[in-house]
Amino acid sequence: MSRAKKKNIYFCTWICGKPCKRKKWVGRAEDGIINRAPADALLARFDTTEKSRRCFLAELKAYWDKLLGHFSISSSEEKLDRMVNVWHQYLCMVTFNMSRSASYFESGIGRGMGFRDSCQDLLGFVHLIPDRARERILDIAATQFEDGSAYHQYQPLTKKGNADIGSGFNDDPLWLIAAAAAYIKETGDYSILDESTPYDSDPSKATDFMEHLRRSFNYTINHLGPHGLPQIGRADWNDCLNLNCFSEEPGESFQTFGPSEGPNAESVFIAGMFVKYGKDYVKICRHKGLCDEADTAQKAIKQMEKTVMDAGWDGEWYLRAYDHYKHKIGSKECEDGKIFIEPQGFCVIAEIGKDEGLCLKAMQSVEKYLDTKYGIVLLQPPYHRYHVELGEISSYPPGYKENAGIFCHNNPWISIAETVIGRGNRAWQVYTKTCPAYIEDISEIHRTEPYVYSQMIAGKDAPNFGEAKNSWLTGTAAWTFLDVSQYILGIRPDYDGLIIDPCIPDTMDGFTAKRKFRGNTYHITVRNPAHVQKGVTKLIVDGAAIDGNMIPAINGTGHDVTVEVTMG
Repeated sequence: MSRAKKKNIYFCTWICGKPCKRKKWVGRAEDGIINRAPADALLARFDTTEKSRRCFLAELKAYWDKLLGHFSISSSEEKLDRMVNVWHQYLCMVTFNMSRSASYFESGIGRGMGFRDSCQDLLGFVHLIPDRARERILDIAATQFEDGSAYHQYQPLTKKGNADIGSGFNDDPLWLIAAAAAYIKETGDYSILDESTPYDSDPSKATDFMEHLRRSFNYTINHLGPHGLPQIGRADWNDCLNLNCFSEEPGESFQTFGPSEGPNAESVFIAGMFVKYGKDYVKICRHKGLCDEADTAQKAIKQMEKTVMDAGWDGEWYLRAYDHYKHKIGSKECEDGKIFIEPQGFCVIAEIGKDEGLCLKAMQSVEKYLDTKYGIVLLQPPYHRYHVELGEISSYPPGYKENAGIFCHNNPWISIAETVIGRGNRAWQVYTKTCPAYIEDISEIHRTEPYVYSQMIAGKDAPNFGEAKNSWLTGTAAWTFLDVSQYILGIRPDYDGLIIDPCIPDTMDGFTAKRKFRGNTYHITVRNPAHVQKGVTKLIVDGAAIDGNMIPAINGTGHDVTVEVTMG
């Protein structure tokens, strides 16, 4: 074909109904003439360019318009609008569909879906597909063990846990509380708590889902170390911090070798999680009328806060952990790995020591020691030799992956933490440093798609500082959308309504947003005449002033609600 000519080729792959619903053969089966009528009828819908565009592209556009119409904004920041209105939410749907199980970086369906991965992914898509989020939560919970622990991975087709990896990652149970809380806040549907849910995919062992949450919470209480901090097990969120492994032979799996439950190794990060999501557990208990249980849980949370301030604070930042020998990790006393990102993010999000000034100090330390022009590195200084007592984290070259790489997944934890202490300028700076739309001009350095997030970016200690790896299938998708939508823009679902609490850069005049919430559509206008970073001085809903910054949930659906917010 000459260059002057053009031809459109449309390739269709489809299943034309179930065999039991149609006649498979024309005439006798032994003649082998397949009944093509259903396939011919389907192809006739797409056999011209006009038909293809009308039938397929129009339907596809309508699907995404409807899905992405749940949350949209308009602001003076075109790049922000583009990310929030399309790419953030699109990427969240990709992680819902694929988790980490299918990409050119991973191993196909071999590893299945992660317990913690799937719980975190849900935070980004629950507002888009709440019914499917509900199903996903119950599928995840069914792979839990009776003691509250869980398979670290499960197979989405069989919905059974992956025995090759097993359990022992002690942050896993708390992520189930996070997912359940996000679902209830979005939908107001407490009936999920009454659903009969198996343990280890065995229906004979089922309890209601509320009992699963109870065992998740109590698992941490029942696994505390010498300082009263949660035991880390095989690892916590950082799969490469293996404090009970002690691998000395090449080829051994850091995630499965060695004892899964060491009595001494503790995680300050899990402590932050316990306080953060423990507060949600308390509120769920109170809604169920379980006041005594809520009071007991609240006491455990208060004790954990005290323990973190006594045994988990290093003077300028939160410690990362204690190893098997009860030595500090993530302390100024350490040779390498003096400060880690994870506890700074989650302990501040949990507001541990906020009134005492610890949260502000921790964020100042992150900016001083971990921040770079391409994002916040996971730790500093990097490890320069292998530490058998630390495991895989010290096996990577400096500046890569968990050894001081820029792990995009937990950068939004720092941005969210900055909103907790009211620093909108800093929260915005952290958000934009890894946001694809804001780094298009360094694509020759970044070297991955300029519209989706990557798992990690080479840190300042790496030869290729700023080069990204493992795009698309990353928990960064959910956390960055949660950061920008619920904490920077501040439109945040809660148990009793919709909170409006923006924390934006003081250069921003405001923005407008449309948010569908529990069957109603909220048209929100935020004005920032005083150019502050945080604070709502006036909230007007359908012409009536509301005290505070939460719009009470509306009975019924189909309402259009006008919301006017003044910051100051």
